[in-house]
Amino acid sequence: MTPAIVELQRVGVVFSVHEYERSDDRVDFGVEAAEKLGLDPHSVFKTVLVTADERQAVAIVPVSTKVALKAFGHVVGAKRVDLCEPATAERVTGYVRGGISPFGQKRKLPTVLDEMADAFDTIYVSGGKRGVDVGVAPGDLVRLLDATVADISAG
Repeated sequence: MTPAIVELQRVGVVFSVHEYERSDDRVDFGVEAAEKLGLDPHSVFKTVLVTADERQAVAIVPVSTKVALKAFGHVVGAKRVDLCEPATAERVTGYVRGGISPFGQKRKLPTVLDEMADAFDTIYVSGGKRGVDVGVAPGDLVRLLDATVADISAG
């Protein structure tokens, strides 16, 4: 049980758990999840921590894209947005890189979900450890995390 799964169970959201065998040499965690689980890579989303005007925030984008930092900044009203250093992301969320879930983090952070999520009934995000993803309805994710939906992906 990860904090993400515990949180989803506690609030009674319908979700599914998908486990896969992680490769030790891969660093593109989300792409590997999509491949190993046989999922559309546009439906598998990665949780990316950013620093927006010196405060942390969460961007959730398809693994097939990157976070458009300028667009993210516009959505949250920040002038400067940078990717968090992995050590900072781990410290702030309580998860290890490649297993950072938007659910069950140490504290609730401002969260923006890319609008591509609306194209799917279920999207897949990290379940809180490497090799575990959870499938949830985008609307449930938005509701639980009080997330904003916007176009924040690039490429």
